[in-house]
Amino acid sequence: MVKSEIVIDQHYKGYNPVQFGSESCEAGHFFGPSVRSHWLLHYVVHGFGVFVRDGVSREVKPGDIFVIPPYKETYYEADRKKPWRYIWIGFTTADEEASAPLQKAIIHCPAAGKVFEDMLRCGKLENGRSAFLTAKIWELLSILLEEGEASAGYIEKALSYMNAEYINGITVQQVAEMLNLNRSYFSELFREQMGVPPQTYLINLRLEKAAELLTVYGETPATAGVSVGYPDIYHFSKIFKRHFGLSPRQYQQLYRGGGIRKNEISKGT
Repeated sequence: MVKSEIVIDQHYKGYNPVQFGSESCEAGHFFGPSVRSHWLLHYVVHGFGVFVRDGVSREVKPGDIFVIPPYKETYYEADRKKPWRYIWIGFTTADEEASAPLQKAIIHCPAAGKVFEDMLRCGKLENGRSAFLTAKIWELLSILLEEGEASAGYIEKALSYMNAEYINGITVQQVAEMLNLNRSYFSELFREQMGVPPQTYLINLRLEKAAELLTVYGETPATAGVSVGYPDIYHFSKIFKRHFGLSPRQYQQLYRGGGIRKNEISKGT
């Protein structure tokens, strides 16, 4: 069921609301491909769906905001088993800096849920509806800015911790606990900012350090393995070969024979 409110365009500077509403979608309900002339944010209260922007299809879950910028083609479709309910707000802004927190296609921000739910109260207002929604957009953007800074800080700390402690066999769970974050939430933040899951990053870090020890410093496979957090030589050899395509010993020999240069160590062969 769709419920939308009439929003009079007051041409406010900064953020100027032009539409607002909510919908509990039927299974498979879709919209687009289409292009909007203004910004449009959908906050998913519950349920799931798919959002396509820039030719990339992304799964959307509760707590996500999917972002539709002006004049960018998008498509979205509700899940067929657990269709979503979302609340949307559309607005214009002439200030490029004002749209800076909205560059991602999907922003995971459960804290924004309360703001969107509060926006529903605009239906009880007449003369103050546009002003009320403008205030809520500013409140929403303040939350997104805070969340963005916190996320960047978390990842910076995580990278420092991984680089300092990989030798001790740390796990992703331990990194998340160090940051006082739920592991799944931490993994999501890490993937968004680094492009790979934290587990993949940690494995790659260890193996590239191991390759450097084997080649540049001439350490044995056993010593290299222990030095990067893999005390079991058999496990180390297996995961090293899966990554580089060669066993640690073969990789070392290829380097000594000139088959691998120093600037290629981190890339494998």
